[in-house]
Amino acid sequence: MSRVADALPRVRRRDPAGSLDRLLEALREAVDLARGSLDDADVDVAAALLDRPGERLGLGLETTVVALGGPTGAGKSTLFNALAGSELVAASRRRPTTSKATAAVWGDVPQPLLDWLGVPLRHAVDDPTVDGLVLLDLPDFDSVETAHHVEVDRLVPIVDLLVWVVDPQKYADASLHERYLQPLAAHAGSMLAVLNQADTLAAPDRERTRKDLGRLLEADGLERVPVLAVSAATGDGLDALQQAIRDRVAKREAAVARLSTDVAMAAQRLAVGCEGRAGGVGSAERARLHAALGAAAGVPRVVDAVRKAHRRRGALATGWPVARRVRRFRPDPLKRLHLGDGGGDTEPSDMLPRTSLPGPNAVLKSGVSSACRSLAASASEGLPDPWPRVVRRAAVANEDALPDRLDQAVAGADLRVTKPRWWVVANGAQRLLALAALAGLLWLVALAGLGWLRLDDVIPTPDVLDIPLPTLLLGGGILLGLLLAALAGLINRSGAKRRARRAQKALNARIEQVADEAITQPVTQALEARTRLCDTAKRAAG
Repeated sequence: MSRVADALPRVRRRDPAGSLDRLLEALREAVDLARGSLDDADVDVAAALLDRPGERLGLGLETTVVALGGPTGAGKSTLFNALAGSELVAASRRRPTTSKATAAVWGDVPQPLLDWLGVPLRHAVDDPTVDGLVLLDLPDFDSVETAHHVEVDRLVPIVDLLVWVVDPQKYADASLHERYLQPLAAHAGSMLAVLNQADTLAAPDRERTRKDLGRLLEADGLERVPVLAVSAATGDGLDALQQAIRDRVAKREAAVARLSTDVAMAAQRLAVGCEGRAGGVGSAERARLHAALGAAAGVPRVVDAVRKAHRRRGALATGWPVARRVRRFRPDPLKRLHLGDGGGDTEPSDMLPRTSLPGPNAVLKSGVSSACRSLAASASEGLPDPWPRVVRRAAVANEDALPDRLDQAVAGADLRVTKPRWWVVANGAQRLLALAALAGLLWLVALAGLGWLRLDDVIPTPDVLDIPLPTLLLGGGILLGLLLAALAGLINRSGAKRRARRAQKALNARIEQVADEAITQPVTQALEARTRLCDTAKRAAG
């Protein structure tokens, strides 16, 4: 990858519009975006194709590498010698004579480029009219020798211009068209087709054969490939082929064109599944997910505990004092769940909050899993493979960690179970009434003792509305205390419902936060990554 960056200034000199370096930058970004989403094999192939332009760019674009390829007996070596102007390689029509590629070099060609091509046989051509050309004579791709077509397969992807040489007998050979021409259809702009041994055909047959070769190339998707009729033996048509090659060399565009096509092909591998449009996360699926997570987190149980805890605490604060002692033996519903309420124990600051709620059972877990997959299916509806699978994987990526995250969310929620101020007033009133009742009771006990001593006439007992004051204090204290407790109970029930609703709202907010962070955001990010990847791959494809 570093060679790409190092070579970008050179690309800009040869490509003033900066097109190739923009394609390379876009492809690099597309590879990064595709990693982890698309199939690793496709991403690796694209990354490898990205490295190839980087290597070629690092070797300079002032030289054009042209390769002659074709089947046995097509006359590649004869044509190679004719183009070079001398007998550089042995030629024969009967059997393959080229086992390793041979290079003819025009002008000042960088030695690292020749080493990168891996061609040991090199010949310098003394022709001042051409500069910066490397012409390769490849082995026969249909040779019985495995090493021959291995050499061809190694060089075909990295040369700048491919010249396919065929003869009138083998120009329709299926192995040539199916193995090389059709897979390389995207590189039509980097190819020439030569019908060699044209001298063996009469003029009408020669033109008819040349057109038939053009028809086959068009069927292969190579309609833009020029077809030249040449005779390497007689030199007929050789000038036209030499001029076509020299034009490509003079323009210094063959390498850029081939590299741009390589980048575009790599980008097409990453643009898989870019058809269609995602529906996004729907409100119905989001609500279903929140409900499933709330049930798994035990929100209904916590809300019920908030309601019961408020009523219990209200009864302890405002109830008849005698009855309070009985209620104190009942555990506080919230404290049983280890939930904070602003007035109880708090967790240490360096520890994660926890509750004593039981974990979700299999049914609740299944409901969460189903809701996650339903949300992913809705969000990716209309998208082709592999994106529904990518989105589903994003939706369930944090599924195993959900129980802990939900428990922490519930434990950290502000349930707002505060003590109303009127409880203090009611508690004071209950204490006064209890004191009044106690005073009346003690007074009556004292009167009973005086009566037993026959001293009740000594100390008079005051009356209120013909009711002895001690009796009024005892009975009134008890009756008013019970009435106040009953009234406070009604108010506490209403307050418990309000606090339960507020707790429900606070818990729902915490659950929704977990849903967004653990499920919805990864799904949205996967969809956004697809959009960015498709846009970037489109830019990389030019």
